[in-house]
Amino acid sequence: MLVEGESDRMAVETLAVSLGHDLAAERVTVAPMRGASSIVRFLDRYGPDGAGHQLLGLCDVRESRGIARALGRASIGSGPLAELGFHVCDADLEDELIRCLGVDGVPGVIAAQGELASFRILQHQPSQRDRPKTAQLRRFFGGRSGNKVRYAPLLVDALPTGHAPPPLASLVASF
Repeated sequence: MLVEGESDRMAVETLAVSLGHDLAAERVTVAPMRGASSIVRFLDRYGPDGAGHQLLGLCDVRESRGIARALGRASIGSGPLAELGFHVCDADLEDELIRCLGVDGVPGVIAAQGELASFRILQHQPSQRDRPKTAQLRRFFGGRSGNKVRYAPLLVDALPTGHAPPPLASLVASF
Protein backbone atom coordinates (compact mmCIF):
# COMPACT_ATOMS: atom_id res chain seq x y z
CA MET A 1 0.00 0.00 0.00
CA LEU A 2 1.55 3.28 -1.11
CA VAL A 3 0.94 6.44 0.88
CA GLU A 4 2.51 9.87 0.57
CA GLY A 5 4.14 10.17 3.97
CA GLU A 6 4.77 8.80 7.42
CA SER A 7 1.65 10.40 8.93
CA ASP A 8 -0.48 8.68 6.29
CA ARG A 9 1.19 5.36 7.12
CA MET A 10 0.47 5.81 10.80
CA ALA A 11 -3.17 6.73 10.15
CA VAL A 12 -3.75 3.73 7.86
CA GLU A 13 -2.10 1.31 10.27
CA THR A 14 -3.95 2.73 13.28
CA LEU A 15 -7.34 2.43 11.57
CA ALA A 16 -6.55 -1.06 10.26
CA VAL A 17 -5.59 -2.33 13.72
CA SER A 18 -8.64 -0.70 15.32
CA LEU A 19 -10.82 -2.55 12.79
CA GLY A 20 -9.21 -5.87 13.70
CA HIS A 21 -6.76 -6.25 10.82
CA ASP A 22 -3.46 -8.01 11.38
CA LEU A 23 -1.39 -6.39 8.65
CA ALA A 24 1.48 -8.87 8.92
CA ALA A 25 -0.86 -11.87 8.73
CA GLU A 26 -2.71 -10.30 5.81
CA ARG A 27 0.63 -9.58 4.13
CA VAL A 28 -0.08 -5.86 3.88
CA THR A 29 2.76 -3.39 4.00
CA VAL A 30 2.12 0.34 4.15
CA ALA A 31 4.97 2.11 2.38
CA PRO A 32 5.41 5.87 2.83
CA MET A 33 6.85 7.31 -0.40
CA ARG A 34 8.14 10.56 1.17
CA GLY A 35 6.02 12.50 -1.28
CA ALA A 36 3.77 11.60 -4.17
CA SER A 37 6.40 12.55 -6.72
CA SER A 38 8.28 9.37 -5.73
CA ILE A 39 5.52 7.12 -7.04
CA VAL A 40 7.34 6.17 -10.23
CA ARG A 41 10.22 4.71 -8.21
CA PHE A 42 7.77 2.75 -6.02
CA LEU A 43 5.79 1.50 -9.02
CA ASP A 44 9.03 0.36 -10.66
CA ARG A 45 10.01 -1.50 -7.49
CA TYR A 46 6.67 -3.01 -6.44
CA GLY A 47 4.40 -2.84 -9.49
CA PRO A 48 3.88 -5.15 -12.47
CA ASP A 49 7.42 -4.67 -13.83
CA GLY A 50 8.98 -5.01 -10.37
CA ALA A 51 7.94 -7.37 -7.58
CA GLY A 52 4.43 -7.73 -9.05
CA HIS A 53 2.57 -6.86 -5.86
CA GLN A 54 -1.06 -5.81 -5.86
CA LEU A 55 -0.87 -2.10 -5.12
CA LEU A 56 -3.28 0.11 -3.27
CA GLY A 57 -2.74 3.72 -2.36
CA LEU A 58 -3.81 6.96 -0.74
CA CYS A 59 -3.01 10.45 -2.00
CA ASP A 60 -3.99 14.09 -1.65
CA VAL A 61 -6.26 15.58 -4.30
CA ARG A 62 -3.52 17.91 -5.58
CA GLU A 63 -1.36 14.85 -6.34
CA SER A 64 -4.08 12.72 -7.95
CA ARG A 65 -3.38 13.69 -11.58
CA GLY A 66 0.30 12.79 -11.28
CA ILE A 67 -0.58 9.52 -9.57
CA ALA A 68 -3.06 8.70 -12.35
CA ARG A 69 -0.44 9.40 -15.03
CA ALA A 70 2.13 7.24 -13.25
CA LEU A 71 -0.33 4.34 -12.87
CA GLY A 72 -1.15 4.53 -16.57
CA ARG A 73 2.53 4.53 -17.57
CA ALA A 74 3.17 1.55 -15.28
CA SER A 75 0.41 -0.45 -17.05
CA ILE A 76 -1.70 -0.60 -13.91
CA GLY A 77 -4.57 1.07 -15.68
CA SER A 78 -6.34 4.29 -16.38
CA GLY A 79 -9.67 5.59 -15.23
CA PRO A 80 -10.94 6.58 -11.81
CA LEU A 81 -8.24 6.12 -9.20
CA ALA A 82 -10.60 4.39 -6.76
CA GLU A 83 -11.21 1.66 -9.34
CA LEU A 84 -7.44 1.13 -9.44
CA GLY A 85 -7.24 0.86 -5.65
CA PHE A 86 -5.98 4.41 -5.07
CA HIS A 87 -8.09 6.63 -2.86
CA VAL A 88 -7.99 10.41 -2.91
CA CYS A 89 -8.27 12.71 0.11
CA ASP A 90 -10.08 16.00 -0.40
CA ALA A 91 -7.20 18.41 0.31
CA ASP A 92 -5.20 15.97 2.48
CA LEU A 93 -5.65 13.32 5.15
CA GLU A 94 -5.52 15.86 7.99
CA ASP A 95 -8.38 17.76 6.36
CA GLU A 96 -10.38 14.54 6.12
CA LEU A 97 -9.72 13.70 9.78
CA ILE A 98 -10.65 17.22 10.92
CA ARG A 99 -13.91 17.03 8.94
CA CYS A 100 -14.80 13.65 10.48
CA LEU A 101 -14.01 14.73 14.04
CA GLY A 102 -15.46 18.21 13.56
CA VAL A 103 -13.66 21.47 14.27
CA ASP A 104 -15.03 21.37 17.81
CA GLY A 105 -13.80 17.81 18.43
CA VAL A 106 -10.19 18.20 17.29
CA PRO A 107 -9.14 20.65 20.06
CA GLY A 108 -9.95 17.92 22.58
CA VAL A 109 -7.28 15.73 20.98
CA ILE A 110 -4.84 18.65 21.11
CA ALA A 111 -5.77 19.36 24.74
CA ALA A 112 -5.15 15.73 25.69
CA GLN A 113 -1.57 16.23 24.48
CA GLY A 114 -1.15 19.35 26.60
CA GLU A 115 -0.88 21.60 23.57
CA LEU A 116 -4.15 23.51 23.56
CA ALA A 117 -2.40 26.69 24.74
CA SER A 118 -0.02 26.41 21.78
CA PHE A 119 -2.97 26.06 19.40
CA ARG A 120 -4.69 29.09 20.98
CA ILE A 121 -1.51 31.16 20.50
CA LEU A 122 -1.44 30.13 16.83
CA GLN A 123 -5.10 31.17 16.45
CA HIS A 124 -4.29 34.68 17.69
CA GLN A 125 -1.37 35.29 15.35
CA PRO A 126 -2.16 38.07 12.86
CA SER A 127 -1.81 35.72 9.87
CA GLN A 128 -4.26 33.23 11.42
CA ARG A 129 -6.91 35.37 13.15
CA ASP A 130 -9.27 35.68 10.19
CA ARG A 131 -8.76 32.18 8.84
CA PRO A 132 -11.39 29.47 9.35
CA LYS A 133 -10.81 27.14 12.29
CA THR A 134 -10.24 24.25 9.87
CA ALA A 135 -7.35 26.14 8.27
CA GLN A 136 -5.94 26.98 11.70
CA LEU A 137 -6.05 23.33 12.71
CA ARG A 138 -4.35 22.27 9.49
CA ARG A 139 -1.65 24.90 10.10
CA PHE A 140 -1.18 23.60 13.65
CA PHE A 141 -0.65 20.04 12.42
CA GLY A 142 1.57 21.02 9.49
CA GLY A 143 3.45 23.91 11.06
CA ARG A 144 5.65 22.09 13.56
CA SER A 145 8.04 19.33 12.58
CA GLY A 146 6.66 15.95 13.60
CA ASN A 147 3.13 17.14 14.39
CA LYS A 148 1.48 15.33 11.47
CA VAL A 149 3.15 12.06 12.46
CA ARG A 150 2.38 12.57 16.13
CA TYR A 151 -1.27 13.49 15.68
CA ALA A 152 -2.28 11.13 12.83
CA PRO A 153 -2.84 8.07 15.07
CA LEU A 154 -4.33 10.22 17.83
CA LEU A 155 -6.91 11.71 15.46
CA VAL A 156 -7.78 8.27 14.07
CA ASP A 157 -8.15 6.88 17.60
CA ALA A 158 -10.51 9.77 18.44
CA LEU A 159 -12.87 8.97 15.55
CA PRO A 160 -16.26 7.59 16.54
CA THR A 161 -16.61 3.94 15.55
CA GLY A 162 -17.61 3.69 11.89
CA HIS A 163 -16.81 7.34 11.12
CA ALA A 164 -13.43 7.17 9.41
CA PRO A 165 -12.85 9.49 6.45
CA PRO A 166 -14.20 7.83 3.29
CA PRO A 167 -10.85 7.58 1.45
CA LEU A 168 -9.17 6.04 4.49
CA ALA A 169 -12.07 3.71 5.26
CA SER A 170 -12.28 2.58 1.61
CA LEU A 171 -8.55 1.93 1.49
CA VAL A 172 -8.56 -0.19 4.65
CA ALA A 173 -11.65 -2.07 3.44
CA SER A 174 -9.71 -2.95 0.25
CA PHE A 175 -7.48 -5.46 1.99
